[in-house]
Amino acid sequence: MAGNSKRRGALRKEGTKKGPVVGSGGQRRRALRGKGPTPPAEMRPGHPAARRAAREAARKQQEGAKAAGSRRRPGDGDTPETVLGRNPVVECLRAGVPATALHVALGTTADERIAEAVQLAAEAGISILEVPRGDLDRIAGGALHQGLALQVPPYGYAHPDELLEAAAASGRSALIAALDGVTDPRNLGAVVRSVGAFGGHGVVVPQRRAAGMTAVAWRTSAGTAARVPVARATNLTRTLREYASAGLMIAGLAADGTVSLDEFDLAADPLVLVVGSEGKGLSRLVRETCDVTVSIPMAGPVESLNAAVATGVVLAEVARRRRNA
Repeated sequence: MAGNSKRRGALRKEGTKKGPVVGSGGQRRRALRGKGPTPPAEMRPGHPAARRAAREAARKQQEGAKAAGSRRRPGDGDTPETVLGRNPVVECLRAGVPATALHVALGTTADERIAEAVQLAAEAGISILEVPRGDLDRIAGGALHQGLALQVPPYGYAHPDELLEAAAASGRSALIAALDGVTDPRNLGAVVRSVGAFGGHGVVVPQRRAAGMTAVAWRTSAGTAARVPVARATNLTRTLREYASAGLMIAGLAADGTVSLDEFDLAADPLVLVVGSEGKGLSRLVRETCDVTVSIPMAGPVESLNAAVATGVVLAEVARRRRNA
C-alpha cells in the first residue's frame, strides 16, 4: 500500500540488520573450532566413573596410612601434600613419587608438560581428575598452580628398630645415617640417595625441627626413597643410645672431630653416621652421645661441606673399605 514505508517500524534502521555483519565471520569460525578429543570418563566432572576414581583415590590413601605399620607413632604421618605447577608435578611423577591423584583444571591449555604428566600418571595407576578451576584454586590455597596439582599422601615412616632388622636380614654390617637438625628436604633426599648407593640400611631423622620426607625430598632422592627406609625418632639422642646398646658404633661428623677420616677404622663395626646441619653442626646432647667424632680432611680453603655432600663422602669411603676388608 502506498505510504506504508512511512509507517513507524516499517524500515529497519541502519546497522540493525539481522544476521552476520562485516567482520563477524572470524568469530563464527572460532566458535565452530573443535575442542579436541573427548576426555576419558574418569576425567569428566560429575560422571559416575569420575566419582568412582575419586573414591578409589581416597581408598588408596587410607590403605597407605594403614600400611605404615602398627609401630607408626602419632604425628609421624603429618598431612597430605599438594605439589603445584607443571614442572614440579612432572618432576615428581618422573621420580616415582607415590601420589594418589592428579588434578587438571578444566579449560587448561594443554602443552607437552601436561601431556607428559597425564601419561605418567596413567602409567603409574594414579587417578586423573579434571576439576573446575575454582576447585583447584581452593586446593592450592591461592598459590600459583598453572592448572596442575598432584596429591601426595603422608609418608609412612619406619620405626628405628626396623632399620636394625633390615641390617640383620641383609647379612651385612649395619650402616645407618642419622641427621641432626638438617632442615632442608633436598639434603634429606640426597642423603637417602647416597645411603641407597653405598649399601646403607636406612636413615633416621628427628620428629621435630628437621626435614621430613616431603615430595621435594622424594624427588631429590630420584626414587631411592622407595627402597631405602626412613625412620623418624621422637628423641634422636635416646634412639642413638639404643643403637649403641645394640652394638653399633656412633660416629658423628664434625669439622673439629677428634679423629680424621683417614685414620678412622670404618670397616670393622656396625656403624651409625650422625650428620649435623651445615651451620650449627651436631647438637650438644647428640655430640656427647657419639663414641667418636670424625673430621673430613680437605685440601682446599673450605671450612665445611654441605650435610648431604659430607654424608656421601663418608659413606663412599665406608663402602670402599668394607669391599677391601
